[in-house]
Amino acid sequence: MQTRRSMLASIVALPLLPDTLGERSLPFEARLSKAARSQIGVTRTYDAAYASLNYPLGDVARSTGVCTDVVIRAYRDAFDVDLQVLVHDDMKAAFVDYPTIWGLSRPDRNIDHRRVPNLERYFERQGASLPLPGTLDGWQPGDLYTMRLGGRLPHIGIVSDRRTSSGHPYVIHNIGAGTQEEDILGMFDDERRFRFEVTG
Repeated sequence: MQTRRSMLASIVALPLLPDTLGERSLPFEARLSKAARSQIGVTRTYDAAYASLNYPLGDVARSTGVCTDVVIRAYRDAFDVDLQVLVHDDMKAAFVDYPTIWGLSRPDRNIDHRRVPNLERYFERQGASLPLPGTLDGWQPGDLYTMRLGGRLPHIGIVSDRRTSSGHPYVIHNIGAGTQEEDILGMFDDERRFRFEVTG
């Protein structure tokens, strides 16, 4: 009887196997874009309020968040990579190398990874900074895009694997109205490019 149950369980599980393997076999940029795009219609608002989070894998409700949450959730969902832990560990090891904008004297695992300048510094320290492409169509899916809105407000998004009719990629981000996929490359100040490739 136990053998028949085991066989039945295996047969029932089989339809799930190709999807799992298929997801893992997608290229890095497709997995990251898909994980970011899945937040559209789920994360509908923007809320920058400080929140006490679990650690690791801390998050606010998926219905809300900020621009960095799009990136954090996409890496968790696509690769099981937790930027909350990665940034916190790096800041503990090299706190003086991180921005001092907020006047903190030590790392704060609730908020550090949710701040764009800290993510930029972390990616720099991982060798993930890239020069801007010469043209908009030089941006690649899976690139991380940062800029300063109005010259001062930091923002981040994920360069999509879908392209506009003009041939350059969209960006998946939350700039105030929930997660969206929009044509924003080349429109803002201090644009920067990173590529933080992981496997898993």
